[in-house]
Amino acid sequence: MRVSPRRLPSLSVFARGTRLIGSSNSRMALHPKQDDKLIFAPTGTPALLDSGPTLPPGQAAQFLKAERQGGLKRTDVDPESPITQFHTWFQQASLPEAGVFHPETCTLSTAQLPSGRVSSRVVYMKELDHKGFVIYSNFGTSGKARDLFGTADGKSTGNPWASLVFWWEPLERQVRVEGRAERLAPEESQVYYDTRARGSRIGAWASQQSSVLKPDASKEGDDGRSQLEGWVKETEKKFEGAEQIPVPPFWGGLRIIPERVEFWQGRQSRLHDRFVYDLVECEDGSKKWQLERLSP
Repeated sequence: MRVSPRRLPSLSVFARGTRLIGSSNSRMALHPKQDDKLIFAPTGTPALLDSGPTLPPGQAAQFLKAERQGGLKRTDVDPESPITQFHTWFQQASLPEAGVFHPETCTLSTAQLPSGRVSSRVVYMKELDHKGFVIYSNFGTSGKARDLFGTADGKSTGNPWASLVFWWEPLERQVRVEGRAERLAPEESQVYYDTRARGSRIGAWASQQSSVLKPDASKEGDDGRSQLEGWVKETEKKFEGAEQIPVPPFWGGLRIIPERVEFWQGRQSRLHDRFVYDLVECEDGSKKWQLERLSP
């Protein structure tokens, strides 16, 4: 059966940064309207962008901060280790004047096998050591657990490869990490878990992450939230009066052990600077990081 596309409202967003001017009966488009597109050629929020000269409507702003400093050169990055280089950039992104509110924010992507279906979600990096990047989450019922470790029914066979992307817009920088994921030991996860607010520790026990919440027909207007709140009440009762709450067996740290890390610095005309570290095997069986510049 052929399904007709839903008619789009006349004021669809088609180019953020450009506007339709006039009354509802008479509007002037500053960018040619694309009737079949909800968004077309977005250009960001002009008041927040340092884009240099005024650009024509619909034309994206340029990356100019590094341009004014000569860009990113090979001599600017650590010659030996992407972990050291990431630590340097993270410290810079953490400075108040950098304007990056949460530099620990990143996108974690995983892929389910055998389907190859990819999932992404925004998470917080909570630790960095010489082994890799650590995030914390539910690994019992979540999509991450399904993709990384597989499922009992065999629909997912498990795929330990994962990636992280950090985007620090005020610095016009991104970092891409690719590697294998491994769970942290419970005792190691407990150390971080103990730093969380009590409500967050209770929530980690209570939530069956990514499970469907079923509405309670006996409660008017309930959309499933009451089931979650019920789990929270049960957990609060279970740990009532307890100061020390053990880390849940299905929850904890995940370390991404990098094998490829790219550092990206925005440049004018989309001619960005890109340096990538690849972990390569030497003739004697040892491994070392190989640093190369990539074409934008």
